This record gives sequence, C-alpha cells and structure tokens, in this order.
Amino acid sequence: MFIFENLQSKKEKLCIVGLGYVGLPLAVQFARHFSVIGFDVRKDRIAELKAGRDHTLEVSGGDLASVAIEYTDDPAKIREAKFIIVAVPTPIKAGNLPDMSLVIKASETVGKNMSKDSVVVYESTVYPGATEEDCIPVLEKMSGMKCGMDFKVGYSPERVNPGDKEHTINKIVKVVSGIDVESADLIEKVYGVITKIHKAPSIKVAEAAKVIENTQRDLNVALVNELSMIFQQMGISVYDVLEAAGTKWNFLKFTPGLVGGHCIGVDPYYLTYKAEALGHHPEVILAGRKINDSMGRYIARRILKLMSKKGKISSETKIVILGVTFKENVPDVRNSKVLDIYNELCAFGLKPLVCDPTAEVREVKDEYGLDMVSWKEARGADVLIVAVAHDKFRQMSASEYAEFTKPGAIVADVKHILNSVELEKLGLIYWCL
Repeated sequence: MFIFENLQSKKEKLCIVGLGYVGLPLAVQFARHFSVIGFDVRKDRIAELKAGRDHTLEVSGGDLASVAIEYTDDPAKIREAKFIIVAVPTPIKAGNLPDMSLVIKASETVGKNMSKDSVVVYESTVYPGATEEDCIPVLEKMSGMKCGMDFKVGYSPERVNPGDKEHTINKIVKVVSGIDVESADLIEKVYGVITKIHKAPSIKVAEAAKVIENTQRDLNVALVNELSMIFQQMGISVYDVLEAAGTKWNFLKFTPGLVGGHCIGVDPYYLTYKAEALGHHPEVILAGRKINDSMGRYIARRILKLMSKKGKISSETKIVILGVTFKENVPDVRNSKVLDIYNELCAFGLKPLVCDPTAEVREVKDEYGLDMVSWKEARGADVLIVAVAHDKFRQMSASEYAEFTKPGAIVADVKHILNSVELEKLGLIYWCL
C-alpha cells in the first residue's frame, strides 16, 4: 500500500518519466518537497540537465541548481520510485490521427520496472478512455500485476504553456483523478503539495477536460481567422473590427494567426478521433481545424498576390521569413505552422530563407530538414515575412526594418506587431491579416 507520509519523509521516491516542456518543470516543483528521479530516454537531454542547462528555457539555470534531482536514462532506476508520473508527448501522425506510440512505450518501460503498490499518473494528453483502455493493459502485461489490487493509476492533465512565466504549475489549478477513490485521494495529496487541486470524478472526465480546454481555444481562433478572410475581401482591418467589438463587456478577445504547437493544434484531433470511433462526426470541431490548418497556405497566397501586384515575383526575389517556432519567445518548433507558409512559397518555385534567433539550428534541421540562415544573411530582403511575435522583432523600430530590408520591400506582419504607419512612411509596403 502506498503511504503518502513515506514520500514526504523521503523514504520513498517520486519519478518523472519524460523531461520535456511538461516533465522538467514538474520535476523541479516536486523536488522542492520530495526525493525525485528524472528519467528520459534521450542521453543528450540527461547530459544537458546534469550540466545545469535547459534548452527549452522553461526552467532557469538557477532553478535547476536549487533542487536535487537524480537525472538518468537508466529505466531500472524507476524501480526505486513508488509514485511515477508519465509526461511524454502525444503528437498526431498522418491523417491527423493520434500518435500514442510514445505513451505506450513509456507504459511498457514503467510496467517492466515498477514495484508492487506503486502509483502511476499520466499527464500526457490523450482521448477520453485512453488511460484505462490503452495504458493500463500495457502496465499489467509488462508488470504481471493487476491494476487496482497491486498498483494504482491516475490521470492529471498537463497545463504547461511554453514561455508563460505567470501560469506556472505552482500557480494554477491542477485537475487530478484516479482509478478509484483511494487512488484519487492519494494523487490529490501528492499534487496538493505543489499547487491547488480540482479532483475530477473519473479519469475519463479529466481526460475529456484536457482536450476541450484547447478545442475551445482552437474554435475561437478559427472564428477570427475566418473573419480576417472575410474582412480582407471587404477592405477593412479585422483588428479595427475586433477593437470596436471588444468594447462590449462580454466579447472574448482572440486574434487571427497560425495555430500550431503541441496543444491547440493537436488536442482537438484526439477528441474527434474518439468521437468518430463512437460513430459521431464532429462537424464544428473539424470545421475549426480545417480553417486553422489552412492559414499558412492562405497567408502565403495573400503575400504572393501582393508580390505579383507589386512586380516582386522573380527567381531573384529574396524572401526572408523571420520566426519559425510555433509561438513567441520559445525555442519549440514542434508542429510549427510557419512551415506551411514556407512550403507554399516553395511550391510556387520560390526559395525563402528562414531566420529565427530563438530556435535552435539543430532542432530545425532535425525536425524539418531546413537550414536556417544567420541574422546577417537575412538582411536585404525584397519580401520580409515576420511570422512569429518574438520580443526581438517587436522591439525593432521601423527604421531598423527599413535598414534590414531593401528599399520598397514588402513587410508581411503575420502577428500584427509592427507599426504600419511608420513603415509606410519609410517607403515599405505593409501587409497583415
């Protein structure tokens, strides 16, 4: 039987499986109270963390140095822990289908190495039912033990927002759930040490809550994306319209743009997959996904139309895309929709260059086979596409952009962060959604 007091007194250990954007901040928070093992299959990640560095920038060097975490890539170390948290990515694969391979592999590893009376909690985003239908059978098979009798399982959906230093784990409400009342109570106690808790009545409810959090945002962004398309045809600014509408007390503030990353652009497909498996075709959710998934191509074609109008389409045209990460001020390039702009321009025979001082060159190469250019090489663009709202780009003045580009260049402001009036005064051609 798992005893919470043994974790408090550090007689028992807690293990985090997966030390990425979710797992590492969680490990640091728990290490302030418990004895923590941090496991990851990536040897380079373990070496980096042992050296006191986090390339994701989610945890500072100071915070890493302030706690004692035993980093390891040896799965046998999991046996030393009684409370095990699985925090591995759950992306989508071809056809926008859930890719559960990493969470299944993690379950196999945990199952092979966990001891009797362990508690296993999943944080990975999954469709409702996945923990009980897909993960528990793997744990049972690999461990030779029975869930509910020999070990307990729970689910606590991650709520990490990369780059957000305000809504960190210790400052938000964490949803927890368990396979039964006893496990839910235990998990509530453990997570309750680091943050506020909402205990869901079942694992399925907690899983469903996670996927609809981001599905709701996805649909709201899809609405303003479609509005931006409509208002472009009308010759009015969607931002002017949103500002005016925003004076109403209950108007929700959303802005148009690219919807990528590992949450908003992915989670809805986990819900629609399960819905369709049950015989329901989710029309509204998929309509929103269709709009948001098309935005990169739409933006590229609007820019191409402007380039054609201004006589700037030729084999000699230098096109530079500033920003390749999925959101501002983070190095995370997973599921970045900036690549949709890049690929669409390439499809028209153009050769855009990509520059991002925040992204890691190696990760962009590994993820997309794309060689980024340096800041110096990016200068002198005929067409400059500011695709990500990094602070560096926000802080550049109109005159700096004029110096960065050729005279009369097109500046496409995907995130609406630049001063259009000042840019146009300097002879640049401004465009935004």
